[in-house]
Amino acid sequence: MAERLWGAEAGGAVYRSRDPVRNLRLRVRIQRVTAAGPLPAQDSPPPPPLSAPRGPELLALAARASPDARRPPDEEEEAEVGWQEKLFSQFEVDLYQNESACQTHLDRQYHKEILKLEKAGGRKNYRIFTYTDHDRFTNLEEHCQKVTDSDHEVPSYLAERMANVRRRRQDRKPIEANSLKSKIITWEPSEEFIKNNHVINTPVQTMYIMGDLGPYGKLGQREYERVLCTIKVDGNGVITVKPDFTGTKGAYWIELDRQKRELWKYTIENASIQVQQEEEEREQRVFRDLYSRHKEYLSGLVGSEFETTLPGTLRLFVNGEVVSAQGYEYDNLYVHFFLELPGHWSSPAFQQLSGVTQTCATKTEDWDNVAYFCYPFTLEMFFSQENESEDCLPQWPVLYFEVLSLDFWQRYRVEGYGSLVLPASPGLHILTIPTWRPVELGTVAELRRFFIGGSPELEDMTYVRIPATFKGERLSRFGFHTETTGSVTFRLYCLQQSKAFLETSASRHHMQSVLDRLGGFSQQSSVYNVLEAFQKARCRMQEARESLPQDLINSSFYTVHKTQEP
Repeated sequence: MAERLWGAEAGGAVYRSRDPVRNLRLRVRIQRVTAAGPLPAQDSPPPPPLSAPRGPELLALAARASPDARRPPDEEEEAEVGWQEKLFSQFEVDLYQNESACQTHLDRQYHKEILKLEKAGGRKNYRIFTYTDHDRFTNLEEHCQKVTDSDHEVPSYLAERMANVRRRRQDRKPIEANSLKSKIITWEPSEEFIKNNHVINTPVQTMYIMGDLGPYGKLGQREYERVLCTIKVDGNGVITVKPDFTGTKGAYWIELDRQKRELWKYTIENASIQVQQEEEEREQRVFRDLYSRHKEYLSGLVGSEFETTLPGTLRLFVNGEVVSAQGYEYDNLYVHFFLELPGHWSSPAFQQLSGVTQTCATKTEDWDNVAYFCYPFTLEMFFSQENESEDCLPQWPVLYFEVLSLDFWQRYRVEGYGSLVLPASPGLHILTIPTWRPVELGTVAELRRFFIGGSPELEDMTYVRIPATFKGERLSRFGFHTETTGSVTFRLYCLQQSKAFLETSASRHHMQSVLDRLGGFSQQSSVYNVLEAFQKARCRMQEARESLPQDLINSSFYTVHKTQEP
């Protein structure tokens, strides 16, 4: 029964190893299968162009050859090759023996090594040799490597650029420290610039195991060289072997379409020294100790105990971001904000409840001038109410902010005021809050604002809503002239923590707010939802005022009844 053979173009395999790649060793065995003599010219019919025997058929023909036929000593060879180990071919021996043929430093190094081999009795290998990562063949092979099996293939631009990646990495010169660096960032790259630079450079070392399949006594001819195996290793420990190790699949075969119709078979085996059981156990113990130490380190950073709140207390944690401001008259904007805590709310001593963003220039998008701040802030606060029978409705914290602009002389103007009630539900909230600013009637005020800077300001920013210091029943703003300006966008990530969340209840999925989960505030939470709806309706009224004539807006007045709203 004939042995099962596989073509040399069989697919490769990818391995991953944590061990040093210098420990990798491969055992290659090559053998001529068919007879060495040429086929008779008279008795053999001319081979048809498409039905010529290939692979196993030639192997069957070789099995019928005379068993007494004597083979030359170089028809079968076995060699063990290490990673990047150089085995010279007969062609290289003949080339580098002449010192005048050496052009590079690597050539002169090979010249010295070949002279040492000649003094030691010559090279031990005959047909099996190697090309390392630094040889010319490696660069040329990767540069001329085809993507398809077509004879008329035209490589694409990307294939040519990727073929030159490793050559460019080897030939590049170090940049001097005092050299002038220009155009570190290209703001408007051209298409040619993108094509020349959009190439991923992954450092990979390559090694080729070759076979000289020339006739007996004619070794050293380049046309008889064949690639037996290609090994590529990157910095992440990924090893690519093509074709794969032989294993149980059987040997690989190479057919030479010459007058002799030769067939060669070869095998590739992993000859690396296997780790002993004791060393493997010791290595596993080292890894377990390393993982345990890393786990202890992470536990020390996070803490072993989960921090919980006191019973009847709600912890509110807000990761916020001032995203952008749009629709304002002047450039160079910045936002000043602070948080007001109502009754029964508190914050840690280290918590900052105010902040100022950086000054940001605006750019035109669609019809608005937009300034992107992307300014992050963090707020942490606690709510606790000991007496649930209190008549007042628990209020929610309010974030007040004002938008200002800077002119050329570093003088600021007020562009708008606004307020934001922190969301009562956890999760992500993206809110766009409209703003307004107080105005003075007349042209002189606008001229003063443009040339000198400054504008009417609120002495108490909480006057945007209902000031905390107001004690009356009605808050009148008769005669207070305002003008609608732009808007500010906030992104808020709200987290809530309370022991009441751990209580299992059949109606838990019907809870609508945090006040319900704390218990005892179901009626008050309904009123809170009504006030939220009123707040949304007031925002819609504010938007409707923008469509009214300016004279009507400046002459309007309104009275706000004092209510306990969050």
